[in-house]
Amino acid sequence: MTFSESVRTCLREKYATFSGRASRSEYWWYFLFIMLVYFALIIVMGVFGGATAAINPNMGNGDLENGLGMGMIISIILIGVFWLAVLLPSIAVVVRRLHDRNLSGWWYLGLILVGIVPIIGPIVSLVGGIVFFVIMCLKGTDGPNKYGADPLKGGEADIFS
Repeated sequence: MTFSESVRTCLREKYATFSGRASRSEYWWYFLFIMLVYFALIIVMGVFGGATAAINPNMGNGDLENGLGMGMIISIILIGVFWLAVLLPSIAVVVRRLHDRNLSGWWYLGLILVGIVPIIGPIVSLVGGIVFFVIMCLKGTDGPNKYGADPLKGGEADIFS
């Protein structure tokens, strides 16, 4: 699966599809897309903030509309809108990737819920995050499993194979 196919699949065809399986290439290309957009939005944040600071000679007097405040507000709104737009497909592709390893998507919800528990939550989230990273890197099960057909069969090649 190519970069554009992965982004199209995750954002259009399977926006909120939690059933089925996702290949490693689908997951990782989509993850790269998310990171590139976040990086671009952070650059926009710097440009808005810098441009606002350069235009406004009264920067630093504490007013919200002066200095870096307005540029930061615009950037935070842009990042927030993007985050809300990709939240559901991001969760869906993680669940489908877990399905490709023949694991239940409920493990992801469990990690999120345990992560909000005070004191032990951050530790469990760190260890669980490392485990999930490893799982996302592993090859999916060969052939069909209880979550569906192998996404690599049928002509699609995985660049990570």
